[in-house]
Amino acid sequence: MTAPPESERSTRPSATSPIRAMSLWPPPRSARHNNRRPKLPLILGVGVGVVVLAVMVGSLLWGEEEPEPEEPPAVVTDGIPEEYAGSWSGEMSQHDEEGNLVADWVVQLKLDAGTDRGSAELLPFHCRGSIVLTEQTAESLVFDYAETYDPEDRCIDTSMLTLTQRVPGTLEATWEGISREGTVMTSTGTLK
Repeated sequence: MTAPPESERSTRPSATSPIRAMSLWPPPRSARHNNRRPKLPLILGVGVGVVVLAVMVGSLLWGEEEPEPEEPPAVVTDGIPEEYAGSWSGEMSQHDEEGNLVADWVVQLKLDAGTDRGSAELLPFHCRGSIVLTEQTAESLVFDYAETYDPEDRCIDTSMLTLTQRVPGTLEATWEGISREGTVMTSTGTLK
Protein backbone atom coordinates (compact mmCIF):
# COMPACT_ATOMS: atom_id res chain seq x y z
CA MET A 1 0.00 0.00 0.00
CA THR A 2 1.32 3.33 -0.93
CA ALA A 3 0.79 6.56 0.97
CA PRO A 4 -1.49 9.13 -0.63
CA PRO A 5 0.25 11.98 -2.28
CA GLU A 6 1.07 15.01 -0.11
CA SER A 7 -1.65 17.19 -1.65
CA GLU A 8 -4.41 14.71 -0.73
CA ARG A 9 -3.24 14.34 2.83
CA SER A 10 -3.81 17.98 3.74
CA THR A 11 -7.34 18.19 2.31
CA ARG A 12 -8.79 14.96 3.64
CA PRO A 13 -9.23 14.45 7.34
CA SER A 14 -7.80 11.40 8.87
CA ALA A 15 -9.47 9.25 11.39
CA THR A 16 -7.21 10.57 14.09
CA SER A 17 -7.76 14.23 13.17
CA PRO A 18 -10.19 16.28 15.30
CA ILE A 19 -11.58 17.99 12.20
CA ARG A 20 -14.25 15.82 10.65
CA ALA A 21 -15.51 17.99 7.85
CA MET A 22 -15.26 21.56 6.70
CA SER A 23 -18.37 23.75 6.31
CA LEU A 24 -18.95 27.18 4.81
CA TRP A 25 -21.43 28.01 7.62
CA PRO A 26 -20.44 28.67 11.22
CA PRO A 27 -21.53 26.09 13.77
CA PRO A 28 -24.81 26.77 15.59
CA ARG A 29 -24.56 28.60 18.94
CA SER A 30 -26.71 28.20 21.99
CA ALA A 31 -29.50 30.74 22.49
CA ARG A 32 -28.00 31.95 25.75
CA HIS A 33 -25.00 33.49 24.02
CA ASN A 34 -26.81 35.31 21.25
CA ASN A 35 -28.14 38.85 21.65
CA ARG A 36 -31.74 37.81 21.62
CA ARG A 37 -33.41 38.72 24.87
CA PRO A 38 -36.99 37.93 25.71
CA LYS A 39 -39.21 40.81 24.58
CA LEU A 40 -41.99 40.25 27.11
CA PRO A 41 -40.77 42.82 29.73
CA LEU A 42 -40.33 45.47 27.05
CA ILE A 43 -43.80 44.77 25.68
CA LEU A 44 -45.27 44.90 29.21
CA GLY A 45 -43.46 48.18 29.95
CA VAL A 46 -44.80 49.80 26.79
CA GLY A 47 -48.29 48.48 27.57
CA VAL A 48 -48.26 49.93 31.09
CA GLY A 49 -47.05 53.28 29.74
CA VAL A 50 -49.91 53.37 27.23
CA VAL A 51 -52.45 52.60 29.97
CA VAL A 52 -51.06 55.36 32.26
CA LEU A 53 -51.12 57.86 29.40
CA ALA A 54 -54.71 56.90 28.54
CA VAL A 55 -55.80 57.39 32.17
CA MET A 56 -54.14 60.81 32.32
CA VAL A 57 -55.75 61.95 29.07
CA GLY A 58 -59.11 60.56 30.17
CA SER A 59 -58.97 62.41 33.48
CA LEU A 60 -58.14 65.63 31.66
CA LEU A 61 -60.96 65.23 29.15
CA TRP A 62 -63.71 63.79 31.34
CA GLY A 63 -62.36 63.92 34.81
CA GLU A 64 -62.10 66.17 37.70
CA GLU A 65 -61.55 69.85 37.50
CA GLU A 66 -58.49 71.14 39.24
CA PRO A 67 -59.32 72.83 42.54
CA GLU A 68 -59.20 76.58 42.41
CA PRO A 69 -56.33 78.06 44.39
CA GLU A 70 -57.28 79.68 47.65
CA GLU A 71 -57.35 83.44 47.65
CA PRO A 72 -54.50 84.90 49.65
CA PRO A 73 -55.50 87.11 52.57
CA ALA A 74 -55.99 90.74 51.74
CA VAL A 75 -52.78 92.70 51.83
CA VAL A 76 -52.61 95.48 54.37
CA THR A 77 -51.68 98.61 52.44
CA ASP A 78 -53.47 101.55 54.02
CA GLY A 79 -53.14 100.67 57.68
CA ILE A 80 -55.95 101.14 60.17
CA PRO A 81 -58.93 102.93 58.54
CA GLU A 82 -60.36 106.13 60.07
CA GLU A 83 -63.56 104.40 61.20
CA TYR A 84 -61.50 102.00 63.37
CA ALA A 85 -59.07 104.60 64.71
CA GLY A 86 -59.32 105.95 68.24
CA SER A 87 -59.76 104.63 71.76
CA TRP A 88 -62.18 101.77 72.34
CA SER A 89 -63.23 99.83 75.44
CA GLY A 90 -65.75 97.19 76.33
CA GLU A 91 -66.48 94.07 78.34
CA MET A 92 -65.35 90.71 76.98
CA SER A 93 -66.72 87.30 77.97
CA GLN A 94 -64.16 84.51 77.79
CA HIS A 95 -65.25 80.90 77.15
CA ASP A 96 -63.35 77.63 76.87
CA GLU A 97 -63.74 75.02 74.08
CA GLU A 98 -66.89 73.57 75.67
CA GLY A 99 -68.51 77.01 75.91
CA ASN A 100 -68.07 77.33 79.68
CA LEU A 101 -67.62 80.87 80.98
CA VAL A 102 -64.06 81.34 82.23
CA ALA A 103 -63.96 85.08 82.98
CA ASP A 104 -65.40 88.48 82.18
CA TRP A 105 -62.86 91.23 81.63
CA VAL A 106 -62.51 94.65 80.07
CA VAL A 107 -60.28 95.60 77.16
CA GLN A 108 -59.07 99.07 76.26
CA LEU A 109 -57.69 99.55 72.73
CA LYS A 110 -55.86 102.43 71.11
CA LEU A 111 -55.67 102.39 67.31
CA ASP A 112 -53.99 105.07 65.19
CA ALA A 113 -55.31 105.70 61.68
CA GLY A 114 -52.96 104.88 58.83
CA THR A 115 -50.62 102.75 60.97
CA ASP A 116 -50.56 98.98 61.39
CA ARG A 117 -50.10 99.03 65.17
CA GLY A 118 -52.01 99.69 68.32
CA SER A 119 -52.03 98.84 72.01
CA ALA A 120 -54.30 96.85 74.28
CA GLU A 121 -54.80 96.77 78.04
CA LEU A 122 -56.67 93.91 79.70
CA LEU A 123 -58.37 94.76 83.01
CA PRO A 124 -58.56 93.64 85.85
CA PHE A 125 -55.66 91.35 84.87
CA HIS A 126 -53.24 94.29 84.56
CA CYS A 127 -51.88 92.93 81.27
CA ARG A 128 -50.75 95.06 78.36
CA GLY A 129 -49.63 94.26 74.88
CA SER A 130 -49.13 95.48 71.36
CA ILE A 131 -51.37 94.61 68.45
CA VAL A 132 -50.19 94.48 64.83
CA LEU A 133 -52.53 94.53 61.84
CA THR A 134 -52.04 91.32 59.81
CA GLU A 135 -55.16 91.18 57.62
CA GLN A 136 -57.60 93.76 56.32
CA THR A 137 -60.83 93.02 54.45
CA ALA A 138 -63.90 95.06 53.65
CA GLU A 139 -65.61 93.55 56.72
CA SER A 140 -62.91 93.28 59.38
CA LEU A 141 -59.41 93.86 60.66
CA VAL A 142 -57.29 91.07 62.15
CA PHE A 143 -54.48 91.79 64.62
CA ASP A 144 -51.80 89.68 66.28
CA TYR A 145 -51.50 90.41 70.01
CA ALA A 146 -48.16 90.09 71.78
CA GLU A 147 -48.01 90.58 75.52
CA THR A 148 -45.56 93.21 76.78
CA TYR A 149 -46.53 93.44 80.47
CA ASP A 150 -47.98 90.74 82.75
CA PRO A 151 -46.57 91.00 86.31
CA GLU A 152 -48.92 88.34 87.73
CA ASP A 153 -48.55 85.92 84.80
CA ARG A 154 -52.33 85.79 84.26
CA CYS A 155 -52.73 86.49 80.53
CA ILE A 156 -52.15 84.56 77.31
CA ASP A 157 -48.85 85.64 75.76
CA THR A 158 -50.00 85.67 72.12
CA SER A 159 -53.45 85.67 70.56
CA MET A 160 -55.46 86.98 67.63
CA LEU A 161 -57.95 89.85 67.74
CA THR A 162 -60.61 90.35 65.04
CA LEU A 163 -62.52 93.63 64.92
CA THR A 164 -65.67 94.10 62.82
CA GLN A 165 -67.64 97.33 62.49
CA ARG A 166 -71.29 96.53 61.74
CA VAL A 167 -72.73 99.67 63.31
CA PRO A 168 -70.86 102.99 63.18
CA GLY A 169 -69.44 103.85 66.60
CA THR A 170 -69.15 100.22 67.80
CA LEU A 171 -66.73 97.36 67.14
CA GLU A 172 -67.52 93.68 67.52
CA ALA A 173 -64.40 92.04 68.99
CA THR A 174 -63.37 88.38 68.96
CA TRP A 175 -60.20 87.49 70.84
CA GLU A 176 -58.80 83.96 70.34
CA GLY A 177 -55.84 82.34 72.05
CA ILE A 178 -54.54 79.14 73.61
CA SER A 179 -53.95 78.94 77.35
CA ARG A 180 -50.73 77.59 78.86
CA GLU A 181 -52.63 74.34 79.49
CA GLY A 182 -53.49 74.07 75.78
CA THR A 183 -57.15 75.07 76.03
CA VAL A 184 -58.53 77.22 73.20
CA MET A 185 -60.04 80.37 74.72
CA THR A 186 -62.42 82.67 72.85
CA SER A 187 -63.56 86.03 74.16
CA THR A 188 -66.27 88.11 72.51
CA GLY A 189 -67.65 91.54 73.22
CA THR A 190 -68.73 94.93 71.90
CA LEU A 191 -66.41 97.91 72.11
CA LYS A 192 -67.44 101.57 72.10
